[in-house]
Amino acid sequence: MKAPRSRGRVSTGSPPADGGDSRLQRDSYHHGNLRAALIADAIEVISERGAGGYSLAEASRRLGVAVSAPYAHFADRAELLAAVCVHALEIFRDELEPRLARSAAPADRLATTARGYVQFAASHKELFQLLFSAEFGALDKARHPEIAAAERPIEEAFLDSVKALTPTGDRVMAEAVAAAVEAIAHGHAMLLLDGRFGTGSRAAGRAATSAARATLALLDGSDRFLSPRRTRKS
Repeated sequence: MKAPRSRGRVSTGSPPADGGDSRLQRDSYHHGNLRAALIADAIEVISERGAGGYSLAEASRRLGVAVSAPYAHFADRAELLAAVCVHALEIFRDELEPRLARSAAPADRLATTARGYVQFAASHKELFQLLFSAEFGALDKARHPEIAAAERPIEEAFLDSVKALTPTGDRVMAEAVAAAVEAIAHGHAMLLLDGRFGTGSRAAGRAATSAARATLALLDGSDRFLSPRRTRKS
């Protein structure tokens, strides 16, 4: 699956995306971790007012360090934004991998991935939304290969399951299944954030369960889905 990311695509460390995650604290530079503090500050500020007005100079003022200090960690603003992308992907991967380890069948693994995608959107709303912003989509992926590197293990696990369910060597069918599962996961995540599954702590569970069930339903009917001739006749 193309991890939570715009069509351009989706890190460093472990830290938070939303207020509930305390792994990255804005004052962590006091303990010598200015890089982590800059990432946390970028997430906080951009989630409030977008990436357009964000600058390393402004970040240094907020964090109380010299204007030159951030450049010891990031060459420019784009490099910091790329680090936020990588950070988000690593959180998603770290949360998803233990769940996948408990799922053996390819269909179950795809359902687990869809469920995990929705749960990521619920638990890390700010990061999820940032990854679909225009600013992140405009990042030069050739200049920031670390983004693709962070996304690779997620995508490989996803595509391995897709390929196991489609005829060997049929790339068109595999891509169709991958796109359909991705649409289910992303659609449920967006509906959740729009309030379509209600509010409160149970809403995320309802959305994630619905995404997993919809994925399994799609795959149960994969003979119809995978047959172009049959689809045209119906």
